[in-house]
Amino acid sequence: MRLSPLTRRRIIAFRANRRGVVCLWIFLVLFIVSLFAELVANDRPLIMEYRGRWYFPVLVNYPGTDFGPDFLPTDTDYTDPAVAAAVRAHGWMLWPLIPYHYDTIVNNLPSPAPSPPTWQNWLGTDDQARDVLSRVIYGFRISVLFGFTLTILSSAVGIAAGALQGFYGGLTDLLGQRGIEIWSGMPQLFLLIILSSIITPSFWVLLVFLLLFSWMTLTGLVRAEFLRGRNLEYVRAARALGVSDVVVMWRHVLPNAMVAVLTFLPFILSGSVTVLASLDFLGFGLPPGSPSLGELVTEAKNNLQAPWLGITAFIVLGGTLALLIFVGEAVRDAFDPRKTRP
Repeated sequence: MRLSPLTRRRIIAFRANRRGVVCLWIFLVLFIVSLFAELVANDRPLIMEYRGRWYFPVLVNYPGTDFGPDFLPTDTDYTDPAVAAAVRAHGWMLWPLIPYHYDTIVNNLPSPAPSPPTWQNWLGTDDQARDVLSRVIYGFRISVLFGFTLTILSSAVGIAAGALQGFYGGLTDLLGQRGIEIWSGMPQLFLLIILSSIITPSFWVLLVFLLLFSWMTLTGLVRAEFLRGRNLEYVRAARALGVSDVVVMWRHVLPNAMVAVLTFLPFILSGSVTVLASLDFLGFGLPPGSPSLGELVTEAKNNLQAPWLGITAFIVLGGTLALLIFVGEAVRDAFDPRKTRP
């Protein structure tokens, strides 16, 4: 596909911001690693060989009777010393780099939980004897996926609402603005407290609830761009030629509005990533026991004698925000007409 001269200049402007490019690569590496968290941190072997037969415990659940009649017919606990000895006597196991799942209880700790970092637990354990590093990997994945999903859905709804208001104006714009003013005044936190008392919040419940209020972030910006763009000569000419309103908005007005929208998206994403951690910290987020960065902050607050918990939470959350903000600055430079002018 041949790139237009403007697109090439924007790519050059983005690459000129070295800090943003480096942060983008770092974020992509961390995100890709977290997507395959089960292969990096798990209490099940990746692959094993027992009596000439191959097993893939990370993908398939095998009953304990497959490894001896003395074991139960339930899912095999590969951390059980008896199971490990039976497998090693007639085969071998290949473990992940971190042999703990996010809910694995670590035994034989050198000190009572929360225990400090050791060669066995690189970031220590929390107050429930769970490996902190494995919980960080799984929690980072949930937070980023939640942020991406919320940003994409809320941006799509907000752009559509702002486009309709700005393009048609008049009564449509008036009713839309009054509705947004009323809806934005709703107490979100109180509504979330009421919701959490009725049902147990989950990933999708929180996503739908936050989507009901976060879509208004881009509406005002898109509305202003459409109010300005609908009176341009080529837009008026297209409408005079009989082009449908949907085509005019999609092909002629929206591309100009997206220039301003794309500069805001990385900053909206950074806020969407941290909103789940904030809700978990307040106790209105994911169910207890779920891997969450907000829960790690809560454990750090409740265990001041374990500074590694607070340091880890600060580095992960602060580093994630810094990476996304620096990437956002590079995107802003790429769409800055003063830097992409030939």
